[in-house]
Amino acid sequence: MTTHTKKGVLLLNLGGPEKIEDIRPFLYNLFSDRQIIRLGPSFLQKPIAALIARRRAPKSAVNYSKIGGGSPLRKITDQQAAALEQALAHDGNFTVRSCMRYWHPFAKVVLTQLVAEGVKEIIALPLYPHYSIATSGSSFSDVDHTAKKLGLNLGITKIDSWPAQQQYIESLAAKIDEGLLSFAGEKAEIVYSAHSLPVRFIEEGDPYVDDLQKTIAALEERTGKKGHLCYQSRSGPVEWLGPSTPETIEKLAHNQCKNLLIVPISFVSDHVETLYELDIEYRKLAEDLGMRYTVTSGLNTEPLFIEGLRQLVLMKS
Repeated sequence: MTTHTKKGVLLLNLGGPEKIEDIRPFLYNLFSDRQIIRLGPSFLQKPIAALIARRRAPKSAVNYSKIGGGSPLRKITDQQAAALEQALAHDGNFTVRSCMRYWHPFAKVVLTQLVAEGVKEIIALPLYPHYSIATSGSSFSDVDHTAKKLGLNLGITKIDSWPAQQQYIESLAAKIDEGLLSFAGEKAEIVYSAHSLPVRFIEEGDPYVDDLQKTIAALEERTGKKGHLCYQSRSGPVEWLGPSTPETIEKLAHNQCKNLLIVPISFVSDHVETLYELDIEYRKLAEDLGMRYTVTSGLNTEPLFIEGLRQLVLMKS
């Protein structure tokens, strides 16, 4: 590899409202994405998205207020980008940037900045270990469409998924080992909570569930412990992947489970779904059912996890 070629690395993520007044426009951007959510005929997509955003914003504001008034996702992703750029410093000339799908910084701004800095080649690295058209696929489409619209002559290499990447698995296993210590040697059930998807995505060939199973298989081999896969964050009147995380918690309580370790399997960074949904909402459910409840924290900027991202970049360089 030649070290003088300047390469840009995009850490692709969903994005999130950073303050309460961002919530409604963030939700509008999310529900306007017809690739993942089809709201009636195409000409009604944006009007319906605006209606949904207006109705959902107040409830979302209550949830965000309980984790500090906004999502920490951009801050964490920027920290991951800085850590990865430092880790790559001796491997070549890399510039690493956050690039969000539904909130700032958008692809248009990031790509324009990178080209202005002399970048000719892009490595698109989604912070979703498990591929889905609703996550990585949507971000890839956005980057491609934006580059074409701006007339940028960029070579774009995509890292589709990395469900069993060695350092990622080791990082998760360390979180599980740490979490189990909180139960002082008592038996605990491990629950892997993933973001849910409409069932039709899987029926149409989306590999998301297969990728999740690859991660869990690697973790079970590494830890020697079995777990339960379930899904959180359903929204809308369609059939979603199940069982849901609340259903799983209730079933385990019914089966006399006393200690519960929740592992956010499809999230590598802390945000509203880990900090509020898992750590506040579902915690209350479990504790009301008489269980001790621990959630593993996000991988965020754990050095071993950042090394895993470095290895992914170097494989494509």
